Amino acid sequence: MAPPSAGWELDRVDAVGGTGFGLAQLRVAPITSGLAIGSLVAGIGSILVSVLALCFNGVGAAEGWGVWVGGAFTLLSVLAGGGAVAAGMIALRQIRRSGQVGRVRFTGRGVGIAGIICGAAGAGIGLLALLLGLVLQMS
Repeated sequence: MAPPSAGWELDRVDAVGGTGFGLAQLRVAPITSGLAIGSLVAGIGSILVSVLALCFNGVGAAEGWGVWVGGAFTLLSVLAGGGAVAAGMIALRQIRRSGQVGRVRFTGRGVGIAGIICGAAGAGIGLLALLLGLVLQMS
């Protein structure tokens, strides 16, 4: 019998009754959830865009264009943060439900939680930056 390919390990062989054949059950190596990784990437992106919104709101407040440009970046930050939170929650559910017999086991619970936190922080910072820009524009 040839050795299994990389990532696959022979778990057990069950005999098929009445024949000389058997059914090989393979163990699959755990995989990091792509949704969890995507959530973290979107969350970090949300934080970076919200910092841009903060900068544009502060710099352009005196000239009057800061709230418009900062508001556009705030919208992008909130959308990316909301997507990160949603993807992170779906990833946590995917990870929790995985690992049953014959199914792939997903890992990356910490990555999913970090994506949720970064997404929420990015959306919050973006909204606070917009509020700061409005206050600076009014004064």
